[in-house]
Amino acid sequence: MAKIKKKGTSGQARNFITRTQAVRKLQISLPDFRRLCIFKGIYPREPRNKKKVSKSSTPSTTFYYTKDIQYLLHEPVLRKFREHKAFAKKLSRALGRGDVSTAARLEKTAKPSITLDHIVKERYPTFVDALRDLDDALSMLFLFANLPSTSTVAPKTISLCERLCLEFEHYLIASHSLRKSFLSIKGIYYQATIQGQDILWLVPYKFAQKVTGDVDFRIMGTFVEFYATLLGFVNFRLYTSIGLVYPPKFDRKSDDSGGELGAFTLEGRGVGGTLASTAQTNGSAENNIATISSSKQQKQLESIAERIASLPTPSSMESEHDPESANMGATPPSPGKPLTELVPVDTIDTFEPPIAADADVLDQPDLTADDGLAHLFASFTFYLSRETPRQPLEFLLRSFGCKRLGWDSVLGDGAFTNNEADPSITHQVVDRPPLPPTSLPPLPEAGAEDEISSTSVRPGSRIPGRIYVQPQWIWDCVNAGKLLRPDLYAPGAILPPHLSPWVKLGEREYDPTAPLAGQEREGEEEDADSEESDEDVGGDGDEGGGKTAPRIDKVNGKAIPGKIAHVDVEVGEGMDIAGSEPSEDGEEKDEYHDEEWEGFDDDAESESESEAEASRSQYQRELEAEAAGLPFSSVAVGPQDTADAKKKSREDARKKAARKRREEEEELERAKMMMSRKKRKLLDKMLYSNRKKDEEAETLRRKRRKIERNGGVK
Repeated sequence: MAKIKKKGTSGQARNFITRTQAVRKLQISLPDFRRLCIFKGIYPREPRNKKKVSKSSTPSTTFYYTKDIQYLLHEPVLRKFREHKAFAKKLSRALGRGDVSTAARLEKTAKPSITLDHIVKERYPTFVDALRDLDDALSMLFLFANLPSTSTVAPKTISLCERLCLEFEHYLIASHSLRKSFLSIKGIYYQATIQGQDILWLVPYKFAQKVTGDVDFRIMGTFVEFYATLLGFVNFRLYTSIGLVYPPKFDRKSDDSGGELGAFTLEGRGVGGTLASTAQTNGSAENNIATISSSKQQKQLESIAERIASLPTPSSMESEHDPESANMGATPPSPGKPLTELVPVDTIDTFEPPIAADADVLDQPDLTADDGLAHLFASFTFYLSRETPRQPLEFLLRSFGCKRLGWDSVLGDGAFTNNEADPSITHQVVDRPPLPPTSLPPLPEAGAEDEISSTSVRPGSRIPGRIYVQPQWIWDCVNAGKLLRPDLYAPGAILPPHLSPWVKLGEREYDPTAPLAGQEREGEEEDADSEESDEDVGGDGDEGGGKTAPRIDKVNGKAIPGKIAHVDVEVGEGMDIAGSEPSEDGEEKDEYHDEEWEGFDDDAESESESEAEASRSQYQRELEAEAAGLPFSSVAVGPQDTADAKKKSREDARKKAARKRREEEEELERAKMMMSRKKRKLLDKMLYSNRKKDEEAETLRRKRRKIERNGGVK
């Protein structure tokens, strides 16, 4: 007889473990268990069948893999948690006895410290893995760097996050790795490309943050503790990869004055181990990182040249067999020559094109493709007005080559100049509308004691030769990869739409950057004008013998609401007609046979009548011109005739577009009759989704048309 299996010893019941069982097995508290799982990257799992997994009558809600919990049993951080628990007992016992000196000594010497270096190395075996997981880390650290210090968020944590974020921004500035940025409601999105990995993170605006009580900052603080360790490792690797010393020098005094990026001084390590200061303050010497890298390349080329020169040349190898050419050996060139002159031409690897003419050719990466984008603002000197956001503008401008950046002294330390009237300033970023001359303060008299200083400019005034733009111009130039027209972003001007650089517009979607005429369908403007005219005439729909009703598109016998169209109501419409009742078996007549005879074309009759009316009016004008002794071409056309002609052309275009659409719909219905039922249903779904997209795009185009006719946004 086979042995009976005991319940809960195999299958899913053995592969999963509940949270209560995991806490009891690890012998730690629930907060420590959560903290340990965040450090190790272990998350709850959802089994396929909770009833089979649960070993109790009460269904559990949180499950973990049993192997993950067994993996935590050998974690060194678990031992630190137990040591910290013993330390907390000793500290509470000393405080309970009133022994303050013993408590202070325990706090200073016996408090265990937790290091997460080994966990970072375990979770990210390669540096590329760490870069792929850097999005959430940067977003969390930038969030905590902008939070106010409270009882739940320690000032030490905020300063650590701010320092790590500024160090990462300095690397992006030095390596020109920033690619795109976008202003959204949540904050400012940035995207950088580091070693082929695209990293996207979110930075909140510099507003006064209000910390609410419904957020568990203990869990978020655990994430921040791990992410801070991760970003420290990443910053060290990034700095050393471009020849910089980590950590950079930090000036506490400049940081207290609001220097932020200007409070750091970068140092580059030369070839011989010497340090070269590369302070990235505004107006200082140029960055010598490129010089250091070029010296490294020169040293490597010289060593390669020496090795190649020591190798036997083809001429010397031939001289061993040919005595006549023994005295014709080539002298080795000097090491200072380029590598292409040192290596013989026949020994250099050449990449031949593929043999087949229609074969695929892979595009090779071009290292100089982004040189123009990296130095987009290199030749300009910017001045930031007091109302503009200094931190994102400084980071963005310096990331794309700007070396001279000034602002008012109230915005903080580290500016190239605080003089707004400096003649070297080429662009000024302004975020307020121009003021009328009557609202400006009066100028002081000539003999007044408080004369205008050389560093002040009258509010609302403009300095000749300087370009004034709004902050959006910088973001749009960065996303476009080129300098845009600054007159479109002048102070007080209606700005172009600021679109996300990561959204790719589809075929039927509305593009706000493209002209409206290129996106409209044929006859769309005329339809919109006729609808607006109908709305202006009256909203009850009784005028003109018609009313506004929704157009019903029938697809495969189903009614789908379409666009609003003008429907004429004739006398007797809506009444029962003899012979229209359904047949005896309860089925209606075939829709195809009902629509087989469409009658005479009303549009053709109306067109013929309008043409006849136009010919009669033209003949009448010719008779009047002949009686007056004037040529017909010189007869003035009245405004009513011009309006009638425009209206007639608009009606003709609308009717032509409606006829074309009706023909396309009929052609589609005939094609659907030849399809199978499955394909016809699939086509109906596609048509329905396309119709929804067209309606949304048409609504946006209608709004834009009204705005353009009214002369802009009010």
